[in-house]
Order: sequence, then structure tokens, then C-alpha cells
Amino acid sequence: MSRLSKFFQLKNGSRIEYTLVGSGKPILLFHGGHSDCHEELGYSNLLEQGYSILTPSRAGYGKTSKELGLSLDSACEAYYQLLNALQISKVHVIAVSAGGPTGITFAAKYPTRVSSLILQSAVAQKWHDQNDTTYKAARILFHPSREKYTWRLLSYLSGRVPKVVVKQMLPSFSKLPADEIMLQWNEDDIDQFSAMIQRQRSHHGFMFDLRQTASSLVPEMKSILCPTLIMHSKYDNAVLPEHAYAAQYHISGSQLCLLESWGHLIWLGRGADSVHKKLNSFLTAVDS
Repeated sequence: MSRLSKFFQLKNGSRIEYTLVGSGKPILLFHGGHSDCHEELGYSNLLEQGYSILTPSRAGYGKTSKELGLSLDSACEAYYQLLNALQISKVHVIAVSAGGPTGITFAAKYPTRVSSLILQSAVAQKWHDQNDTTYKAARILFHPSREKYTWRLLSYLSGRVPKVVVKQMLPSFSKLPADEIMLQWNEDDIDQFSAMIQRQRSHHGFMFDLRQTASSLVPEMKSILCPTLIMHSKYDNAVLPEHAYAAQYHISGSQLCLLESWGHLIWLGRGADSVHKKLNSFLTAVDS
């Protein structure tokens, strides 16, 4: 899926890189960690359903100014201005993985602009503790001064031995044994995973994610008024299901869809079709 990115310049000199694809009812999609406005997972289904998808590279990712990452409030203010510039009055918000706090904050801060909120494998509470081994490793591997070398190596390997890379990385995404997951994947799933790895960069964005996910989102979640769907695999090992339970508890009237999907990337593997159907049904109900 080839998309040319565009840029929106803010009055303070910062800029947002974004893509806009499709021509139907708009979805504002906040991508996960290590991604940008060229994310692809889950897009084909939404486009086939007749939606348009606006994807800004979140603060510090892609070519979006890192200055927007100083706070979630300032970043969401910038995305709000982007909607105004594009003359988009109301959107469905989809927030994926580490994009969860941005989606939650945006829905809380601009309720009149949000038709619904969908959290997919999303961070919704404090994520990695600073003393956690995963946190310390991420600070090293994905630091802005080193992340390009990490992704260059992973990209090279995923292009040469994709199945080996998939199998080695699966434990970070799922609680299930890798051999069991591989039985649920076909060649297209492996190709999509490899393409994802080859797209990914962290820039300054993932450091912002680690910092911003250290704060509580309870006040924001309690103030969300729009219909909310929470989609999360019970086997997710990247963002544990406790995040989904927390979101359901604090967002009034929210629906929790706990999935049998293999893990974090719910758009891949056996069960992906069911994920799409449940999302489509929710969006249709909200739009009707």
C-alpha cells in the first residue's frame, strides 16, 4: 500500500507528517510504537468498508516534530488543529498499542469531535516500570542515537530469513509457544510481519512513549463519553490484557472484546477475520 505523506505546519513552527487514504467516513488512527503514518496493518479491511483513514505520524515518529512529544496534551492539540485544517468535523478514533494514551487523551479532550473510540491491543495504564528489564533493554536498543542500527539489522534479517525472525520475535508478542503460533500463520501473515519490521523506526517517538505511559490515564478515561470498543488478545505479551480490563473499568459503557487471537498483532494469523468483523459491526452500529 503506497501512500505519499503530506505535512501540516503549525503556527509554532512544528509540523505533522500524515497520510490520508480513502474517501468515506473518516477514521483518525493513532499508530503503535516504532511505526509512523505509513502503517498498514488493518487498513485494507477499513478501506474495503468504505472508510477513509487519516494517520498522523505521532510525536517524534517519522517526520513529525519531536517537540510535539513534550506532552500528550500538546500533541493532541496539534492533531485537533490538523482536523480543522483538513475540515474534518468528526472522526472515529482507533488507537493501537503504544498509541493508546494518545487516543484516550484525544477522546477525553475533544469529545465533540469523536464519534467513537476503538482501542486495539492498546496501552491504557502504566506500562513499563523503570526497573523492568524490558524497559532498560528498550532504552538501549531504541534510543534515538542507536535505534536505526537496531532496525537496520532486523530489517536485513527479516528480508533474508523471515521465518527465523518471526519465530524469534513471537515471545515478545504472545504468551503462547512460538511453534503453536506458527501453525496459525500462513505465508501472507509472515510477509506482512516482515514488511512491518522493514518499515519500522523508533526515532525519538518510542522514548516519548516510554515516558508518557508511565503516567495514569484514569482521569482521562473517566471523562470519555463516546461509544468505546476495547479489542485485546488474552494472550498478548507486549501489552498485557490488564490494560484492557482497566480501560473497561474506567470508561463508562465501554465494550470489552477479549480475543482468542494468538497475541498482540490481532490483524495477523487465524482469527484476524473475526477481529475485522467485530470492528466493522461496531462501527456500523455507531454510524447508523
